[in-house]
Amino acid sequence: MGRIIAITNQKGGVGKTTTAINLSACLSEADQKVLLVDFDPQGNATSGVGLEKSTLDKTVYELLVGECQIEECLCRDVQHCLDILPSNVDLSGAEIELLEFENKESLLKSYLKDLHQFYDYILIDCPPSLNILTINALTAADTVLIPIQCEYYALEGLNQVLKTVNLVKKKLNPYLETEGVVFTMYDARTNLSLEVVESVKKNLSQNIYKTIIPRNVRLAEAPSHGMPINLYDSRSTGAESYRLLAAEVMSRGEDI
Repeated sequence: MGRIIAITNQKGGVGKTTTAINLSACLSEADQKVLLVDFDPQGNATSGVGLEKSTLDKTVYELLVGECQIEECLCRDVQHCLDILPSNVDLSGAEIELLEFENKESLLKSYLKDLHQFYDYILIDCPPSLNILTINALTAADTVLIPIQCEYYALEGLNQVLKTVNLVKKKLNPYLETEGVVFTMYDARTNLSLEVVESVKKNLSQNIYKTIIPRNVRLAEAPSHGMPINLYDSRSTGAESYRLLAAEVMSRGEDI
């Protein structure tokens, strides 16, 4: 059975979607069968793997509100060993519509239950806010991966996420665990990046990945070409970093 990992941070601009796209791509490059669930109405993970989100007839939104079956919105083999449940701006209406549903917090879980057996990893790219979509993702997940940017308010955003995770664990998903924290946008030229890393390590009892994702121009360019970094510039430091992170994620799976 595959691991379901929710990638979340309630603070925007921390490299959440970049991590979802590139970790998925590097896991699939390592011959792991991966499903990426784009659960953010911005749909950036969808366009980041080369799909034109505005032309999609069926997305995860139609799935949630019962207007399609999972096979109708699942995009298979967008890359080697990588499938995606895509998203677009329609998903922003789901929060209001889902209010009428019974078990509205566990809709995604009910759909992923049927897919679990076909994948080594299911990665969910959550919206950068605490809403019914994020709650659905955390209820469906086995673990939570938290990307945090190496900047001054990093700890503040991290504490918010950890509170949410603990609340969901208490009320909805008793098996939810913290996969770990990954540092993003690390700039070796600044003292601040180093200070943030040291501060989080000192104040946090959670797992912290050894791999640190650097600021990298090629990494920033890749989404505009609809490609993950390992395809856009395979030899870049961004690509190498996400390969190392994928290797760490796989090795942690062996320890579980």
